[in-house]
Amino acid sequence: MSDTYTLYGSYASYYTAKVRAYLRKKNVPFVERLPSDPMFRNKVRPTSGSHRIPQLMTPDGQVLQDSVTIVDYLEERFPELPAFPETPKQRTFVHLMELLGSEGLVRLAWMHRWMFGENFRFVKMDFGRSFAPQGSDEDLQKYGDLIADRMMSYGLPESTEELRASLDETYIQLLKLFEAHLTEHPYFLGGQPTAADYAVMGAMHAHMGRDPAGLRVMQDHGPRTFRWMEHMIVPEVQSPEFYHVPVALAANDEVPDTALAILRFIADQFGPPFLLDALAFPLAIEQQGLGQGDQVSSEQDQPSLQAVTVEYSGETYEHGARVYPEWLGQRARRFFQAQEQGVQDSILRCLDHKTLADLLTAPVSKIVERVNNRFVIS
Repeated sequence: MSDTYTLYGSYASYYTAKVRAYLRKKNVPFVERLPSDPMFRNKVRPTSGSHRIPQLMTPDGQVLQDSVTIVDYLEERFPELPAFPETPKQRTFVHLMELLGSEGLVRLAWMHRWMFGENFRFVKMDFGRSFAPQGSDEDLQKYGDLIADRMMSYGLPESTEELRASLDETYIQLLKLFEAHLTEHPYFLGGQPTAADYAVMGAMHAHMGRDPAGLRVMQDHGPRTFRWMEHMIVPEVQSPEFYHVPVALAANDEVPDTALAILRFIADQFGPPFLLDALAFPLAIEQQGLGQGDQVSSEQDQPSLQAVTVEYSGETYEHGARVYPEWLGQRARRFFQAQEQGVQDSILRCLDHKTLADLLTAPVSKIVERVNNRFVIS
């Protein structure tokens, strides 16, 4: 039996970018195939019950869907260069970046892709190649239009000059923080990548590091970030810019201040909805009468729950909890809340940020797990 894994995804795919970087840095033997591959239609999709990419077929024929699920599975089999540190501050940072670096930045990346008309030709042709790799320009445009129409049907505001300027401003602020960090450090937590680095590859590579509008901004305002993004998609772990930095996590459970600045910025920009998810989720589960072993939804793999009333920081909100980010948020909270009180206090002092503290300390009264691509109350 071959020991080679098969990754099904595309270069325009946000979540495929996370897994591709992980597979390469971890030296996992794999080949990549497009969703147009007959094996994807005939074997992979029917096995997983999902059309979403990425999906990974293991050497023994198992099919895994979801970037986090894939990494969790492979970590047990490829323990070198662990994606998850053992020490509490670094591990908490990584879990928060799993949530905020991926699910927080997806909003900025998605908006930046579809609000700038200069992206459309490239993105549509790129999507088209995933379904007709040897097709004519007309074929690629046809398939690309179908994908673009679906993506843009999720609800976009009007693409005004003011909105585009605001998106660029947020992106440039983020790049300034990345530039400050990458002046001194090759990865978030020292000389080796972790799940925190993989988490931001969807935004920084698949969208804003390849789409023409985002790439232009990155090259103009984030040359170190552009170089980091290039390096994240090759197998070599140690880059020539940091040949003197050991391939290891930072010592003494250190989380560099420059890495914390990036996390705090993302939390400021995109964090509050995840906190509302945490507050609304148990209330909605109670209202739906769901108990241990019940599926949250048998039809949807990433459902949102019925809106409930929650209070936070003196304000009242009607919020429908999104189950996928709540699952990721619980990973961070459950790890944090399992620590002794003194360790928790030390982590909170390190983070020094109200939204992050509130995210970590929100009670976990209804645990949700992902089983066979569906969410289940456990």
